[in-house]
Amino acid sequence: MGIRLLKEPVLEKPDMVACWPGIGNIGALAVDTLRTQIGVEEFGDIEPWDFFYPRKVIIKAGVVTDMEFPGGRFYYKKGEGRDLIIFVAEEQPTDGGRMYAEGRKAYEMGGLVLDVAERFGCRRVYTSGAAVALTHHAARPRVWAVTTTESLLQDLKSCENTVLMSEIEGIGGGGSITGMNGLLLGMAGRRGFEAVCLMGEIPDYLSGIPFPFPRASKSVLEVLSRFLGLGINYEALDRMTAQVDGFIESICESLPPPMKERIGQRRIARQVRPEAITEEDAKWIKEHVDELFKKGDTGGERPS
Repeated sequence: MGIRLLKEPVLEKPDMVACWPGIGNIGALAVDTLRTQIGVEEFGDIEPWDFFYPRKVIIKAGVVTDMEFPGGRFYYKKGEGRDLIIFVAEEQPTDGGRMYAEGRKAYEMGGLVLDVAERFGCRRVYTSGAAVALTHHAARPRVWAVTTTESLLQDLKSCENTVLMSEIEGIGGGGSITGMNGLLLGMAGRRGFEAVCLMGEIPDYLSGIPFPFPRASKSVLEVLSRFLGLGINYEALDRMTAQVDGFIESICESLPPPMKERIGQRRIARQVRPEAITEEDAKWIKEHVDELFKKGDTGGERPS
């Protein structure tokens, strides 16, 4: 088990952006859009066999020649003002049968990612995920932010469309972020890194969707690119958002009238301040929306 480096790039105090898939693939889509646009170069990966089961075996002429595992790869980009390392994983490691990270494997993989951050002298670590919120799917998703250092609070507060998670009503100034994108934030803080987690809002009634929610990915990437000093073209995310919006609207049109009305009220009464999910809303979602999507939320980056 370990890190496999193809090369050792010479980097000067790079930032690291690390991400695993999660609810709505919000963070993963944002980071992958960043990766593809800035022209990164792969320089290593994490050996997968201690973390994942193989997806399939490769057979040629009746003989097994290889096994295919989910990947977790490191990329780098030397920039004019700031160097960058990106780690993108295809799955979250888990010791159990859940979709999201838990147990020994999660800590070990997080430790390996931070080993690379230390090896190359990273000054800051960013992660990203989803914030399940009482919002409407057509509204501009806010970005909930958490950091490991007080010195970054003012910078986060000054970002447009961003709210500190500690200021969300109903969670008493605290909360938790489950999954690897939250775990790495805590691990980075304990190892002395400045670290930030940026979470794009997704409506509670979409938290179990089996497809991406690119509207929130765009919100996350807008904040992340501001911190990194990078210009991003959002045309691809906008096209994807239009497609997903059309699909969601078609689903909402087919809802029973009480469900349709309740979701429609979110659009009319856009909340000035975001709030945590109430027990009443959670019960309604469980009873009705899971029937529609046929896929309940099994965990992940839900703040609570």
